[in-house]
This record gives sequence, C-alpha cells and structure tokens, in this order.
Amino acid sequence: MQNFLSNQNKHYFFLILILVQIFFLKPIQVLADLPTGNAVKDPNAILRNALPIKQVELQEIQHKLEDTSDLVRGGRWPALSKTVTKCQSLLKKYKTRIVEELPIEKQKVAEQTLLDLKNDFDNLANGANLKDKYSFITTRKEALDKIGGLEEYFLPKEFPYIIPSEFDELPRLLGRAKVNIKTSKGDMKAIIDGFNAPLTAGAFIDLSSKNFYNNLPINRAEEFFVLQTGDPVGDAIGYVDPEKNVERHVPLEIRIPDERETFYNQTFEELGLYTETPTLPFATLGTLGWSHSSTEVDDGSSQFFFFLYEAELNPAGRNLIDGRNAAFGYVVEGFEVLEELTKDDTIISIDVLNGIDKLKSHA
Repeated sequence: MQNFLSNQNKHYFFLILILVQIFFLKPIQVLADLPTGNAVKDPNAILRNALPIKQVELQEIQHKLEDTSDLVRGGRWPALSKTVTKCQSLLKKYKTRIVEELPIEKQKVAEQTLLDLKNDFDNLANGANLKDKYSFITTRKEALDKIGGLEEYFLPKEFPYIIPSEFDELPRLLGRAKVNIKTSKGDMKAIIDGFNAPLTAGAFIDLSSKNFYNNLPINRAEEFFVLQTGDPVGDAIGYVDPEKNVERHVPLEIRIPDERETFYNQTFEELGLYTETPTLPFATLGTLGWSHSSTEVDDGSSQFFFFLYEAELNPAGRNLIDGRNAAFGYVVEGFEVLEELTKDDTIISIDVLNGIDKLKSHA
C-alpha cells in the first residue's frame, strides 16, 4: 500500500477517480458546466460597454434594452413587453439624475435626447404589443444609438489610462476614430478604439493616414477564422520608419474590465487569466486584430486581420485569440463585403473619416 500511494501513484489514483465521475456518474452535468463565453456579440454593444465611463444609471438602461435581443429573436412577446416597461420605468426614475451629472452646456441637449428616447420606448412598447419584429428592431437600434451618444458626454476630459514611458516614441490614438475600408469587393466602415488599445489603434490610424495600406493584398485567408493584410511590397514584413530605417514594432496591448491599467506584452496565459474576457473581445464578425509573430508578442508592425466569427468554431470568450492578440476595433457596416473577401482580393484604401485629431505622433 505504501508503494501504491507514492506521489506519482496518488496522482494516477485521483485522475482515475475524476475520469470515472466524468464518464460514468455525471455525463450530463459535465456538459452543463461548460463555460458559456461572452454573450455580447453585437459590435456596437461591445463598443458602448468599452467606453471608460461610470454612469451606472444610463448603462443600466442600456443593458436592459440590450436584453431584448434574444427575446425578440425568439418571439417572446410577453417577456419583451415586460422588459420595455422596465426600460420606461428606469428612464423615468433616472432621467433627472443623468442630466444633473452632465456639464451645464450639455444638459439641454441631453434633456431633448432623453425625451426622444422616451418616445422610442413608447414605440417599442407598441411594437411589442403588435408583435412587429422589424419595427421593434429598427426602433431599438435608434434608441441604443441615442444612449451611446449620451454616454459619450460622460467621457473624461483627459485620457484615462497610463501608457508606459518606454513606448513614448510610438503614435497613439487617444480616443476613437472611424474609418472606411475600401476593398475590391466593396466598402466597410469600422470604429477604431484608442481608449482600450491606444498604441495599436494609433499605429493603425497612423499607417492609414499615410496611405500605407493602399492596394495591399489579402495575404492570408483561413475560412471561418481570419483574413489578414498589411504585408508591404518588398522584403519588409512591416512598416519601416523612413527616418530611422528600422521596422516599427507595437507591443501586445490588452485591457481587462475593471483593471486600472492596460497589460503590455503579456498574454493571458502568462498572466494566469485563462477564462478572462478582454474589454475588446474577439466576439463578433469583423473584429480587427493586430498580428505578431508566433514567437514574440511585441513584434507586430503593420499587419492586421479581420476575425471571421463562427459561433461553433470560435465561441465568444472561449477562442484561441483573446489574450494572445490585441483587438483594436470593429467593423460596424459592410459585413456582407467582409464575408465575400478571399485571398484574391485587395485593400484599395483605408480612409480616416473622423477622429484623426485624436492621433498623436508620440507622447
């Protein structure tokens, strides 16, 4: 018995016990205990949730309204009506408090927006009563856009996070920008989030403004996984700074909700955060991710990829990219174009529509 219970044999013994429980005693329970991942797959919702604000009342209304997504998809009209009623109640309860927290110059606009939002909620209630799915979805999007606009009024005046001084020479996007990505199959629009990935977003907007991506091919295409571009013509595999004649590298940069600062050059695996969901997750079709080599995480330079979300193959919050690559934005228009792109296609241009004023060339 003493030999059987050596340290090595103890491990084998406990492993056998666990396997017996899994395969013979509780097979159904094991399936039920699988992690569900991040339920939020709408890029606009992810972007709203990623704003560095703490206006809990407005965010509560937002989340309650977003809860109607599964209900309308499943045609659960009684539950839908009840949720809309709750949204109306929350708006009435919090309206004054929301307005009072804003600077005086924003209050009048906010009051009008909240009045418009009340009308949207009334229309949503009517749509739920009539079981008008398409009208409900359209009005809900308009209401959520209004809420997102209001939430931007609560953004801090100064950039809220510290970027380590070792990266002072790198460009940074201190806010958000919107870009138009023109491809050989059509146009897409994307929101680039410099709040949660300032250096990655900064490198992307900087290169876009320099026309670096013009006429570059899709150089990697894996069905249901990624489309990658940004490999320049010639021997270089990234952006070479013409003044220094060296390839510019961008560190791995990932934020986690409720953490004070951003993690740099550390994967979730290295941090021991195996089940964490980043603030900008790879959870939806058209997530923009920054590429780096398979051996280093701080050598990304210019290449980026579009994540081709497939729920069965890449479950939200449980894929192999979260925590290993930095997400820095989301396609918000033109998903049908993204689904048509292949390795035979080209990025014709990437034009910055707004937010270029948030780009700084260095610290």
